Amino acid sequence: MSEKNLLDPSDIRVLRILQRDASLSIADIAREAGMSQTPCWRRIKKLKESGVIRQIVAVVDREAVGLGFVAYAFVKLTVPSRDNMETFDKLVQRWQEVVICERITGAVDYLIKVVADDIKGYDDFLRLKLLDNTLVSDVQSRIVVHTVKHTVALPLRET
Repeated sequence: MSEKNLLDPSDIRVLRILQRDASLSIADIAREAGMSQTPCWRRIKKLKESGVIRQIVAVVDREAVGLGFVAYAFVKLTVPSRDNMETFDKLVQRWQEVVICERITGAVDYLIKVVADDIKGYDDFLRLKLLDNTLVSDVQSRIVVHTVKHTVALPLRET
């Protein structure tokens, strides 16, 4: 179902507030969204139950916890079959260094974002996990030198 059919303007206002700061109290969210507390609480509950809000988490500054290295890797499977893709999908779920994994179209099969302590940590991940299986035939890495923008907030628009 599309966003326009699923969310009304009040839902959008509440989601924008939560994306900015999910630690706000229901009273603060309701006040900022222009509604009373009980309907605001019910709306948030409905958004969680329907899966619109998947989870509420703390966004950690990776450099503050010693994870100063980011790379994007374009991964090509030896044979991009359904079974191999499903197997690779399961492997990626176990690799904590991979923070984003997208199956893509084109000359490669996956784009993954890898976060590590440093380049040695990335090299260990690359050699000991990513390339240490017969599923992967090629990896092209792009090292991030500076992050210009990083947000987890979606560009929600009121209809």
